[in-house]
Amino acid sequence: MAVGLGPLSTLHPVPGFELGIASAGIKRPGRKDVVVMRCEEGARVAGVFTTNAFCAAPVVLARKRFAGDVRYLLTNTGNANAGTGEPGMAAAERTCQALADLAGVEASTILPFSTGVIGEPLPVEKIEAALPAALADLKADNWAQAASGIMTTDTLPKGASRQFTFDGQTVTVTGISKGAGMIRPNMATMLGYIATDAKVAQPVLQDLLRDASNKSFNRITIDGDTSTNDCCMLIATGKSLLPEIDRAEGELFAQLKRAIFEVSMELAQAIVRDGEGATKFVTVEVNGGKNHQECLDVAYAVAHSPLIKTALFASDPNWGRILAAVGRAGVPELDVSLIDVFLGDVCIAQKGGRAATYTEAQGAEVMSKEEIGIRIELGRGHCSETIWTTDLSHEYVKINAEYRT
Repeated sequence: MAVGLGPLSTLHPVPGFELGIASAGIKRPGRKDVVVMRCEEGARVAGVFTTNAFCAAPVVLARKRFAGDVRYLLTNTGNANAGTGEPGMAAAERTCQALADLAGVEASTILPFSTGVIGEPLPVEKIEAALPAALADLKADNWAQAASGIMTTDTLPKGASRQFTFDGQTVTVTGISKGAGMIRPNMATMLGYIATDAKVAQPVLQDLLRDASNKSFNRITIDGDTSTNDCCMLIATGKSLLPEIDRAEGELFAQLKRAIFEVSMELAQAIVRDGEGATKFVTVEVNGGKNHQECLDVAYAVAHSPLIKTALFASDPNWGRILAAVGRAGVPELDVSLIDVFLGDVCIAQKGGRAATYTEAQGAEVMSKEEIGIRIELGRGHCSETIWTTDLSHEYVKINAEYRT
């Protein structure tokens, strides 16, 4: 069940960027599971990657190559090529070389990405066999098809697009992402690709992606698990006729930043809305912290609590579980007598105890909704943070218990 997530909106083509989709049958015969993306020559690429020490072979290669000359991005689903050691690295390099040979470019200009089951050998031959069809399918308006092609346990494709006009020129920002489980990115998203036709210097592009990720993909969690394969890439093709953005200032930069942030936020929240087995979309807002980290510590303590997540699934306003999570978040010298907690607009706890005006019926009404807000006022400073999460349902357990069957 995807909470409030409907069909894809219009995904505008990005001049200088094409996508092609093919079927390798990696996990299921006939499934579209290989996506090739082609960048305009001279495009600039930024990337953020998982902090998981067991990162996948394609992550290692992409992280080495992305700041140089990049012409193609190659994605396969159904197999993560993680936990595969040196053979896995050789397999990733082999798929890049196969695409390079077909496209007439250097293998070093290809960035590989994989997602799926961890610990199984990459079926290189299947991917190689699908590459000609993916190249033949390259089109600028294939964003929606590619959004479906990168899915694993997702129930719906995820995409977002923005356009703005500056000095009479239209600038486009379009992106897709995938992810529904093993979600606490700790860098970016499971797999995300955002492209713009703006001209942007690579250091500026890298800062843009890092800042956008930190406010979007790095603020979502479904189950607290950081994947071995998380990557998010931002590509600037440079096809726009506008001047190059070589510093983080000016109106053109501000408008591009806004568009990239909006696309990133929409993609990140779509991942939560499509969380495995999710029936609730939950916003956890923490205000009044001494610093941003303690706000995040409290927010994640709430978002990761199995007791809170199961109460959310049951629509049970068991607010004591929220207080317990806040109390164990590790905030130094936390004065609970200053803390207020809200479910939606309903104050459930005030100054560390049950609010005098609170009734169980009020809490139950809020908890019965598909979209729920939990707001925590720490009363100890001026910092705030917001993250997004889901409930924990029977279906989540079922999906992950049967993931390899």
